[in-house]
Amino acid sequence: MAVAAPPGVSPTFWRLLTDEPLADLDVLDVGTGSGRLALALGPLCRRVVGIDRDAGALALGRQRAAAASLANVEFIECDADKRGDYFEIAAGWENPDLIVAHLCVSDDIIENASKSLAPGRVLALVAFHTDQWRETGRASRFAYDEARLRGELTECDFSVEHLEVEREVQRFASVEEALAAAIGLEERWRADGRWFNYMKFLEDGGRTLTRSHLSVKARRV
Repeated sequence: MAVAAPPGVSPTFWRLLTDEPLADLDVLDVGTGSGRLALALGPLCRRVVGIDRDAGALALGRQRAAAASLANVEFIECDADKRGDYFEIAAGWENPDLIVAHLCVSDDIIENASKSLAPGRVLALVAFHTDQWRETGRASRFAYDEARLRGELTECDFSVEHLEVEREVQRFASVEEALAAAIGLEERWRADGRWFNYMKFLEDGGRTLTRSHLSVKARRV
């Protein structure tokens, strides 16, 4: 019986993961946060290690793993962008069989994954697409378009098996609705100048907000 995708994880990405023989795999969850993906994978995998640099989020993940009696899920504090950090984790269990990175993707993370995975093993990731929040007029520095992400993966000795843009455009009947949808983003957008751009977009008659991600599975060659 198929297991439904956990909240906040797209069915497309979840299928990319569950198509693998998870019961036989040791999985490294990069940028795990409080463990949403790691905890969902725990019952399906041999072992899951979630890594993040947010100690508070990891503590919450450990509490949730204990509450769910998931003895095969653990959380370790480290910076996945920093070269060398998770090579040591990988060395403790030889090599991970699968590395997942959900909305925590950078060129360094892809390069580190390439060095941690043996040939034939998989990197599955969800990255921000350059269309994410396009109404603000500024792409995130962590965003990729299809060509750049494919190129980075190829350069790091991955064969791309699946690369798909998942895009959702919310449409609003009023400025008030549009502002309500972005309320959780206001502080961050004010800090980097995007809030002014979004307000200008709304004043000019725009009534949308775009979420756009790239779901990818690539195999180490």
